[in-house]
Amino acid sequence: MSSPAPRIAVVDYGAGNLRSVAKALLRAGLNPEITSDPSVVRAAGGVVLPGAGAFALAIGQLDAMGLSDAIRESVAAGRPYLGLCLGLQLLFEESDEHGLHRGLGILPGRVQRFASVDDQGQPRRVPHIGWNEVRFEGTHPLCADLPARDHFYFVHSHHAVPAQPSFRAGRSDYGGWFTSVAAHENVFAVQFHPEKSQLSGKRLLDAYAKWLPSCG
Repeated sequence: MSSPAPRIAVVDYGAGNLRSVAKALLRAGLNPEITSDPSVVRAAGGVVLPGAGAFALAIGQLDAMGLSDAIRESVAAGRPYLGLCLGLQLLFEESDEHGLHRGLGILPGRVQRFASVDDQGQPRRVPHIGWNEVRFEGTHPLCADLPARDHFYFVHSHHAVPAQPSFRAGRSDYGGWFTSVAAHENVFAVQFHPEKSQLSGKRLLDAYAKWLPSCG
């Protein structure tokens, strides 16, 4: 008899396409539970933090609801964390979106807005919206089950700048390279939306489901 699918806490702080994320996780063979209860986050076999909207509002809601500490404690306990879009940015120490705001501080580094001109001095449209290639790199075990290059759907105006290059597990080109995947030990986060990325997104969530039992 196969073991039951691990329960995954999909963190609900009042923003993000949570039901689409939960359905995508279910298709990957996981048992997602949308929750705003810190005790459920602490007890879950893994945590998924989706996100949409402004960094400051998101971290303010997470702090006020007691979810920031619950996420930190889950990560510290070795449980697998998957961040989606804003869920990647919130991992870092600070963001310059609408002023300077502190993040979860799980990974060192900061989040900054795309410059209005690209690396060649040409105007750059912000936000970055649409399909773009991700080049996976580094040695994180989740990447072993992914193609070296794949295309995913992005919607964002800001991007993470990890303090250590080793925390970058994927990059994309939008008038210059930026970190589109960040990872370290039991933390894996992507700037794009797997739940909107069709077969590519399913491949990534399937890889997350396969990687999950090795954590903790």
